[in-house]
Amino acid sequence: MKIKLLLVIAAICVSQITNSQNKELPYHKIPDYPAEYNECTVVARLIDGLGFRYYWATEGLRDEDLAFKPSEGGRTTSETVDHIYGLTKTIINSALKKPNIPTEEAEMTFAEKRAKTLNLLKQAADIFRKSDDLSEFTMVFVRGENTTEYPFWNQINGPISDALWHVGQVITHRRTSGNPFNSKVSVLQGKVRD
Repeated sequence: MKIKLLLVIAAICVSQITNSQNKELPYHKIPDYPAEYNECTVVARLIDGLGFRYYWATEGLRDEDLAFKPSEGGRTTSETVDHIYGLTKTIINSALKKPNIPTEEAEMTFAEKRAKTLNLLKQAADIFRKSDDLSEFTMVFVRGENTTEYPFWNQINGPISDALWHVGQVITHRRTSGNPFNSKVSVLQGKVRD
């Protein structure tokens, strides 16, 4: 009986620690909206919406959810999360005015990749929120000797929209693998309902 009680207490402690760590990540709730509308604050808010949706789409994913694959030719949820991370790096590189150059990265756990994705989205949104001219944030891709540059317009219909699309896939995958999206999350209000 004492062992069962200790196991229950340990499980509650681990759950509380995990919840505390998750609340430290950005986008547990959407930040307050800016006082004014301009091109940069609108893009920042779009990225905030992406971050909020990604936070909750990936919150509580289990190993079996990450391994889920809707079809033989489709990506697993884990591979979809990897793709969203790659799109996020393109978004932050544009915000930092850095070119996108293929590089090798150290292997990350799902939790590390999730945290890094959320933090990069928050960093990008904060940069855009403080800016006043999107035209200076081009997307530059360097592949060997070739450099290709796109105006910020392509950032909206490219990486930002693509990441939103794939977050929806993560939500669909997790439903199908038996771990549905938290029904108390209100994407309209940007918070979790009581």
